[in-house]
Amino acid sequence: MAADDGLTIGLLGDVMLGRKVAERLAGDPGTEVWSPQVREVCQACDALVLNLECCMSERGAPTSLIAGKPFFFRAPPTGLDALRAIGASVAGVANNHTLDFGADALADTLSHLRAGGVPPVGAGLDVEGARRGAVVQAGRARVGVLAMSDHPAEFASAPTRPGIAHADLRRGLPDWISAELARLRSEADYVLAFPHWGPNMSPAPARWQTDRAHELLAAGADVVAGHSAHVFHGIELTPRGPVLYDLGDALDDYAIDPELRNDLGVLALWRPADRLELVGLHLDYCRTELATGGHADWIAERLELACGELGTSVRRLDEARFAVGSADVCPLT
Repeated sequence: MAADDGLTIGLLGDVMLGRKVAERLAGDPGTEVWSPQVREVCQACDALVLNLECCMSERGAPTSLIAGKPFFFRAPPTGLDALRAIGASVAGVANNHTLDFGADALADTLSHLRAGGVPPVGAGLDVEGARRGAVVQAGRARVGVLAMSDHPAEFASAPTRPGIAHADLRRGLPDWISAELARLRSEADYVLAFPHWGPNMSPAPARWQTDRAHELLAAGADVVAGHSAHVFHGIELTPRGPVLYDLGDALDDYAIDPELRNDLGVLALWRPADRLELVGLHLDYCRTELATGGHADWIAERLELACGELGTSVRRLDEARFAVGSADVCPLT
């Protein structure tokens, strides 16, 4: 298939529109949760893929599927406007909050996203729907996206049960993932594997994640971009494609860890024919802006360390923008 050499695919981690963010959206539907600068960078992408870390509904009650579950995230239907404001093309919904308010709220989430032109991937009304990836147009190219989550098993879809595309990735790559990547490979110019994996607040990928990432690439993905840790990880450049082990958070109302800095994330700009760039983000309370000053410096230092551990280096292009390259040609300056 013909591809577009100028293609830019934006990749965002966890976008949480529940709790206090939801209160802002419900109280003032016109409220801006993204700064104008963030919107501008996102809207310039040919496609933008993000992980929606909540359901989107006015129905349901906190799930009892997981005993002692501490957090339940639900956005109002107007939360869709926050996704459309940054030009979202695909919403990953394979995560540990999609079923927070039950099957009806999940059904509403899928319906609202589809009606708003943001196809959901990674959850469905049955296992077949949950495991099916999406192919979207991006410029002159077609991009396939497959989302899956390694937790929680209680949210797993079944033949007649709504839920997420669950995979126990610590134990290996299930056959259904390889088969679906092959299907997307046959229909799209580029394929993204979008896993929600690993524990919260882990600063680096585990060995099983590096193993699975390489297997995802071998099975047909051109890029792997993960999320779940709430803090961004380093990036590995392999002969088959880049692995962004965790993008960190993109929007939330969370308490801030002063050492791990979960209030700082990255927007990845993947250009398949050229290079990978990162844009630093600062998550203020219920609002996200481009990182500046000390926030941008912290991201630069963290990227140098985390990427260096994976044999990758980063060149600072401006205050909050970074080019990723092999360690021998692209030092951080």
